[in-house]
Amino acid sequence: MDATLAILGTGRMGEALLGGLLRSGWATADQVLCAVRSAERAQVLTQTYGVRAGIDAAAAATAADVLVVAVKPQNMGTLLAQIAGKVTASHTVISVAAGVPTARIEEALGDGVPVVRVMSNVPVQVDEAMSAIAPGRHAGPVHLATAEAVLGHVGKVVHLAEEHLDAVTALSGSGPAYFFLLAEAMIDAGILLGLSRDIASELIIQTMVGSAKMLRDTGRHPVELREAVTSPGGTTIAAIRVLEEQRVRAAFLNAIEAAQRRSTELAGG
Repeated sequence: MDATLAILGTGRMGEALLGGLLRSGWATADQVLCAVRSAERAQVLTQTYGVRAGIDAAAAATAADVLVVAVKPQNMGTLLAQIAGKVTASHTVISVAAGVPTARIEEALGDGVPVVRVMSNVPVQVDEAMSAIAPGRHAGPVHLATAEAVLGHVGKVVHLAEEHLDAVTALSGSGPAYFFLLAEAMIDAGILLGLSRDIASELIIQTMVGSAKMLRDTGRHPVELREAVTSPGGTTIAAIRVLEEQRVRAAFLNAIEAAQRRSTELAGG
């Protein structure tokens, strides 16, 4: 990276990005600044990652070329007030704050500041995030490329218009929770059938990892892969019949639609 990067707000998401960028070698510790709310937290980040960390967000913004805004949505107003006047059109502002529109950030920072909004998810912690990036009014191809470089080192990136980010929130943002719930239910089923929790967990986790890898690497449609497992008159079709009778597919559709509605409500304040 031929720039200085400041991560403003280094909680779960900010620290995951920090760790991923350093592990990948795309950024070195001397290229990264972190701004947090407490001196104790700053000290921990410096000791753990070797980066410069402090509590002065305005100073970090002034010294950096690329700003990753990773504060919680409820703290966004305070942060924007701190850095307003320090951020110019020469910066690239990448916001990973869920539900905060680019227009709000642009209004606070001043006309001409390029803002790229990101919706990512918790697998960022293991460098397997799914991130969608959307440009604000003043963000061009160069700024999008910068955002893609940052997020691409901790997972996969797609480009979308900002109007689609509520759908992204419902699908991939909240998506890991759906998978964790499914894994929990299947592990409990294994225990019901007489297996130990450890064995049931190992069976289900590896089954999910392998199935996800097949979806990603083969490029085959989920229906095709499912049908390959579903023998006529066999165990799988018996189970799928019950799932269809219980309207599990409809439940997922309704749940994800509800998540999108809630994302829209939160974005609207």
